[in-house]
Amino acid sequence: MANNKKYEELVKNRPGSLVEKIVTEVVNKKAVDVHFEEEDNEQWAIIKVHKDEEDQELAIRLLSGDKWVLQFGFYDDEDEFIELLQPLAQSEITLIPQGLRKVMLKVLSSEEGLRVPGNLLSR
Repeated sequence: MANNKKYEELVKNRPGSLVEKIVTEVVNKKAVDVHFEEEDNEQWAIIKVHKDEEDQELAIRLLSGDKWVLQFGFYDDEDEFIELLQPLAQSEITLIPQGLRKVMLKVLSSEEGLRVPGNLLSR
């Protein structure tokens, strides 16, 4: 739980450091899944990094209107999944490589997920 507090602080106060962490992990993977998700009237493309040992999820979402959001998810003491969302500023968006941005935009517009090589996303 203490580790969740650390991430909650980073989400609120230093989202760029988490964006860098997510990007570093995905571009070094052999294959990366970029998902299309929707809930109520919202749709987004999302790339996720799981920290299984701590039962946590870090993600970057792209919503319509070029809105980028950092997501941190974890289970609380009652085993409820908690999602913290933080809109990203332009300075944090620029940390996302152009290749990853293009793939996420394609997933959002086509409403279909893609699996791509991680090194393709770093360009």
